[in-house]
Amino acid sequence: MDNRSSAGDEAPAEPLNISSDSATASGTSETPFVGERIRELRHRQGLSQRELGRRCGVTNGMISLIEQNKTSPSVALLKKVLSGFPMSLADFFAGVDEGESPPVFFAAHQLKVMDNGTIRFRQLGDHLKGRAMQIMNETYPPGSDTGETMLTHEAEEGGFVIRGRIEITVGHQCTVLGPGDGYYFDSRLPHRFRNIGDETCELVSACSPPSF
Repeated sequence: MDNRSSAGDEAPAEPLNISSDSATASGTSETPFVGERIRELRHRQGLSQRELGRRCGVTNGMISLIEQNKTSPSVALLKKVLSGFPMSLADFFAGVDEGESPPVFFAAHQLKVMDNGTIRFRQLGDHLKGRAMQIMNETYPPGSDTGETMLTHEAEEGGFVIRGRIEITVGHQCTVLGPGDGYYFDSRLPHRFRNIGDETCELVSACSPPSF
């Protein structure tokens, strides 16, 4: 473990200089369902892009780009946009709010996959309503980052690194963890995960209550 100190009219998309903190400017989204799902939720709640932007603190121009699948939002940005509904990432990728009684055992292909085009989360269980814990397998390719805008949510979380190395920032503390290392912290503290190595990092995490 390497420790370091440490509802108006919808506006057309404006030309934006998108940083790695906010989104991936690739000309087209690698996850088009994200934009479609956000548009669907916004229309269902009767919100304009401007009103949703006011609620979540994101420009309506950026929301327009995401909905048109012209950019792939970072994990931090997507979570920020969803706060305007409000909705967790898990519920967003589940697609619906209610489901049948959850199963007890899961084959590998039954895990719920949440993917922003770079970072990949595989969650035990499709719907977490009534659950006290969220368990995920997380995969971070080299250079991937949850975003300079730090994540915060009402929970506690912990996990173990299975392979690769990951830089984790929690509040003013920053540490690089390798295989076998672990972490545990109050999720209300601003935090960030970043793969600064040259190999994919994989970890297994738990969050209670589910709020990510």
